[in-house]
Amino acid sequence: MTEEFKIIEKEDIASLKFPTTDVLDDDNEIKTRISDINRALSLGNLEHSKIKIFFEDNESKKIVDTTVWAVTDKNVILKQGVMIPIHRIYKLF
Repeated sequence: MTEEFKIIEKEDIASLKFPTTDVLDDDNEIKTRISDINRALSLGNLEHSKIKIFFEDNESKKIVDTTVWAVTDKNVILKQGVMIPIHRIYKLF
């Protein structure tokens, strides 16, 4: 799956534009995504572990290797206040 995703630096995410549609349409995948986000948050806060986030902006699929610092009901927040909308995330690991 990683072949179709382009690696991006966390600092470049702030300049991206995100559509309002969800990249996932399966309810089970959406539930799994929320579980994965919560796990990534725990790993980030307790162990400062980096995870890979697979997501899509308005141009292409991207991947970032980073630490999740916080989560709101709509966004995953990375270091320096960089945010990725949850509805644009495919998976995390």
